[in-house]
Amino acid sequence: MDAIHSGWFSEIQNDLWPGQSFSLKVKKILHEEKSKFQKIKILDTESYGRCLILDGIIQCTTRDEFAYQEMIAFLPLCCHPNPKKVLIVGGGDGGVSREVVKHPLVEEVYQVEIDDRVIELSKKYLPTMACGFNDKKLNLVVGDGFEYMRTNQRKFDVIITDSSDPIGPAISLFQEDYYKLMKNSLREGGIICSQGGSFWLDYTYIKKQMLNCSIHFPRVAYAVTSVPSYPCGQIGFVIGCLDKSSDFKDPVTKFSSSEIDAMNLKYYSSKIHSSAFTLPRWIEKNFYENENPI
Repeated sequence: MDAIHSGWFSEIQNDLWPGQSFSLKVKKILHEEKSKFQKIKILDTESYGRCLILDGIIQCTTRDEFAYQEMIAFLPLCCHPNPKKVLIVGGGDGGVSREVVKHPLVEEVYQVEIDDRVIELSKKYLPTMACGFNDKKLNLVVGDGFEYMRTNQRKFDVIITDSSDPIGPAISLFQEDYYKLMKNSLREGGIICSQGGSFWLDYTYIKKQMLNCSIHFPRVAYAVTSVPSYPCGQIGFVIGCLDKSSDFKDPVTKFSSSEIDAMNLKYYSSKIHSSAFTLPRWIEKNFYENENPI
């Protein structure tokens, strides 16, 4: 549920983050519609720029989206020694594909987004993210990510799931069988990275996702980034690797400052990469209590 009262948008989601909301002052409602899958709203806000909202939940704002897009892309890409072929599930705003195609070792990117209206509206209203759809490395498919992976097995080096929260059309992307499906679509040594929620909101749910992932991946970790427009200002990623010797904290590919600047990365760096896996003590104990911390 969301509401706009007296010029303010309030994100209210009693199932996922009860008892709290995040509000943005609205300059203009740019677009509203109900697609086949979800309610889509795009706002121009006073302090966070343009904002994409799906089913009442903020997906990205032009002020801080890079902190999420860069990290969900470069954390797994830089942990893989040769990420030639990448699959993106979701990511209809184009931000993740924009970042993935920057990596010099990536040769082909396949993106599967179920809602074509998110793609088209992002092209119109969020061009700084949707520019990711224009790269020659990208192959964009409108369809179901589950079905796509079932027919494309042992094909990818990295799979990135840029999903909305675990309600509505995205709920299936948080189940144990989804991790199995991703595993079967990876080549040897493959890596996955999925939106993992905030430990401030429900760390037990994140731990459940890590356990689901660990059923199919011998190496699993949780990494964090700071995104002010997301609930609690923090969000994380569940990362799994088929290579049990992989050290997520130590990226295989390290970029120089000049390379970072050439790729126009505003948040990601090798130092940020390593620090993303350093968690507060109470979370580390809860997530890794039966094994050595990553």
